[in-house]
Amino acid sequence: MTASPLAPCVDHLVVLAADLASGVAWCERTLGITPTAGGEHPLMGTHNRIFNVSGPTHPRAYLEIIAINKGAAPAIPESASRWFDMDDAALRQQVAQHGPQLIHWVASVPDVAERCAALVARDIERGAIVTASRPTPNGLLQWQITVRDDGLRLMDGCLPTLIQWGDVHPCSSLPASGVQLQQLALQHPQAATLQAACEAVGVANSVAITPGNTPRLTAQLSTPRGPVTLSSFTPQE
Repeated sequence: MTASPLAPCVDHLVVLAADLASGVAWCERTLGITPTAGGEHPLMGTHNRIFNVSGPTHPRAYLEIIAINKGAAPAIPESASRWFDMDDAALRQQVAQHGPQLIHWVASVPDVAERCAALVARDIERGAIVTASRPTPNGLLQWQITVRDDGLRLMDGCLPTLIQWGDVHPCSSLPASGVQLQQLALQHPQAATLQAACEAVGVANSVAITPGNTPRLTAQLSTPRGPVTLSSFTPQE
């Protein structure tokens, strides 16, 4: 019997690091765990480490620490940019100066083409739907993901990238890490637009959306070191 598709939900948080070594060190220092799983993305010339943050509030979620793989050139056209604004000079400088940072989130949907069409109807172009895969010791990971040629996250990272997984999800083989996502909050000057977009995707009830002058993602996590808050906002020193 084929399982019914899961409802739209928070799939994973995206933390950008200048390189994976600094990302792992940040994770150990901030969250009290060492991420071990991960892989390479030949299409984008990036690689990552991931770990499970599933819990009662978000039952199938993980955190991704991602960095440019300096030993691999991306397979995308020269006119295109890497996903998640990873080629944005200002963002890269901010990470270089302040360290790894929460920059984005990805929403899992059972029908990515339909959800993209719903966004287009609201004049939001989430990007082309790209098919990708990655072999793992526990089976082949296959997914479809929205990627814009310009690499933009949209709405300062508050509007999620959309992903539709194949038969296997990363959390199926990720052990409990001791870290759980309790809440993901989104603050943005265009909160009403963001709310309508998240409703179109089907994830408005999975996140807290509030208006504010400064765009910001805030993730509340329980960790072996107690509650930890990750924020995309870095005060200027």
